[in-house]
Amino acid sequence: MVRVMESLAEQGVTVLFKADAERMREGVRPWSFVASGSPFHEDLLVRTDAASVEACLEAGLPRLRAFGLVIPETSA
Repeated sequence: MVRVMESLAEQGVTVLFKADAERMREGVRPWSFVASGSPFHEDLLVRTDAASVEACLEAGLPRLRAFGLVIPETSA
């Protein structure tokens, strides 16, 4: 996963992972993945809320690839 995040940062993307304690206690998709930055049009970002980091990546990385970003394959 580090390779993926480094690759995104090298392309001007800021990536944030967040674990929300309140949502975790409630059992509601506690992980958030947010990607934004210069490769995107103004105000455009990719955000995914999921049950795990892996699920965030499974949902978010294809969307980033659709914007033309080059992302190494990950086992996550």
